[in-house]
Amino acid sequence: MKRLIFACLFFPALIFSQTSGKVIKISDGDTITILLEGNQQKKLRLAEVDCPENGQAFGKNAKQFTSSQVFGKTVSFVETTKDRYGRSIAMVYYDGGKYLSKELIKEGFGWWYFPFSKDTSLGKLQENAQRRKAGLWQDVHAVAPWEYRKMKRESRSKKYKASGRNIKGKTALS
Repeated sequence: MKRLIFACLFFPALIFSQTSGKVIKISDGDTITILLEGNQQKKLRLAEVDCPENGQAFGKNAKQFTSSQVFGKTVSFVETTKDRYGRSIAMVYYDGGKYLSKELIKEGFGWWYFPFSKDTSLGKLQENAQRRKAGLWQDVHAVAPWEYRKMKRESRSKKYKASGRNIKGKTALS
């Protein structure tokens, strides 16, 4: 019984505990790979921010900013959840406590991902970046990454329908 009580009390702390590792790869502005003890790699999706996709305007800029901030550095992180693809969502800290998601938003390289964040101060940082026309806010037609992904999915769906193929690649006559 004591073990069960101990496990119930400390299990959440194990899941959401702070960990550290060296950043060895930047996939895009909001996804990094770190090297943990024992040479284990872990891919992290940054919490509370959504950066432009690699093929989207300012996607390369967001990736470059993230790289300039954390590549090769030891960062600490707190895993908050997993996304629908199984990636770990994490709050990443570096250089004595800077919060990477906050820095991306402040410098105009990411959107405050408000559907998955309760931190309204990030929204205020985004508004300030918009006013200053920082980063992606230089583009008056900036498209949020979640809208960009939605448009890409819809475009692919239309192409499949127009080709007479279903999602598995079979034609309607097969």
